[in-house]
Amino acid sequence: MIGLIGIILSLVLLMYLAYKGFSVIILAPLLALFAVLWSGLSHEVLGVYSQIFMTGLGGYIIKYFPLFLLGAIFGKLMDDSGSARTIANFFVDKLGHKRAMLSIVLSCAILTYGGVSLFVVGFAVFPIAAALFKELGIPKRLIPGAIMLGALTFTMTALPGTPAIQNAIPMPFFNTDLYAAPGLGILSSIFILITGMYWLNYRTQRAHAQQEGYGQHIEPETQISMGQQGPSLIIAMLPIIVVIVTNLILTKFILPSLDTAYLSTDKFGNTSLNSVLGLWAIICALVLACLTIIVCNWQRIRDIKDSLQQGVSSSFLPIFNTASEVGYGSVIASLAGFLILRDFLIGLAPHNPLISEAIVINVLAGITGSASGGLSIALNTMGETYMNLAIQHGISPELMHRVASMASGALDSLPHNGAVITIITLCGLSHKQSYYDMFVVAVIIPLIALIGVISFGTMFGSF
Repeated sequence: MIGLIGIILSLVLLMYLAYKGFSVIILAPLLALFAVLWSGLSHEVLGVYSQIFMTGLGGYIIKYFPLFLLGAIFGKLMDDSGSARTIANFFVDKLGHKRAMLSIVLSCAILTYGGVSLFVVGFAVFPIAAALFKELGIPKRLIPGAIMLGALTFTMTALPGTPAIQNAIPMPFFNTDLYAAPGLGILSSIFILITGMYWLNYRTQRAHAQQEGYGQHIEPETQISMGQQGPSLIIAMLPIIVVIVTNLILTKFILPSLDTAYLSTDKFGNTSLNSVLGLWAIICALVLACLTIIVCNWQRIRDIKDSLQQGVSSSFLPIFNTASEVGYGSVIASLAGFLILRDFLIGLAPHNPLISEAIVINVLAGITGSASGGLSIALNTMGETYMNLAIQHGISPELMHRVASMASGALDSLPHNGAVITIITLCGLSHKQSYYDMFVVAVIIPLIALIGVISFGTMFGSF
């Protein structure tokens, strides 16, 4: 019990200090070792750090670094070529000013579903949203909610095929791919989009009824791409189409047809195609998409070498933040007190591991303020347990994958979440002004959708 208290204190400190702005890269090892010391294992501290924490951190980087690297490069190239802005402008032009909210949400959704990072999406869409909302008298405080709905809800965790890391992490644990439980994913995505739009439109109408306009704001400076005039819509959309189509073809047809028996040898870690299929597919898709942007926008990108370098540099901090949280989770999972916590969480729904999985991932994502961090900690510590429980209860691994992914994208969006802070800062607003609507569209609605997926999956299985 003493060890369990240490784990809880460690988690609380991690959440509080991360909210205060301390780097997770520093907090994770210190607080992991704090839990070790509290458990009375002071003689094991150095061994735990080098053999458990660093092994967990390194293992995550080995597995997922290509996704972070290629995703960051892809996003930077989409930004510098002007492609991201072209896509955003297209939706605004076609849907018209009367559907301003929908145009901003769909712009974010298309870009993120195509693999563009939130940071790039924010800088591409915010100036358009600000000008449009100001012209129509829509409160500026609703812009962060619109960006969150399009970029950090259904296209991050629910929509099948999304290349988001939150959809990729469960693959090796459940031997699935990015298209796990497609029917449930599509239904939940539609629900999140419709209910989220209903909420944002309701808030807009209420603001108009109270004669609240855009408001008086000093607009923050935004980094506008230094490239030339943006490409045509076809050229702008082509890399996103390449990501989606290539990923699908590789996952369903090409890679399964290859002779991969060599993977089962000692040289390749005695693994199987199923455990690496999804990662291989999205890596190849992103490489091809990056090459497509460069070839199609050779004259528009001012300095390709600089774009590539900035993309590389911007990938380091995100992956080390998440990997540090994984190392932290590895240490916590090695402590005796964790067994008590694990058994308690599994016991919350002994006959339905979907419920336990959803609770565990949501709680950890909320504590760490990171969807990928909470998901990684949960699956690295309990992934094998949940896979065994799924087999025991006849639950499809695809359903376990979809619930895990969606569970990471709800309580993660609490006020200390990095993406929440980034969007609010980008828009020049405060939590007090805009977080309420962000909370509704990125926490409440996804939680309701998750409950629906668990209910439908329990009754009808995966589809």
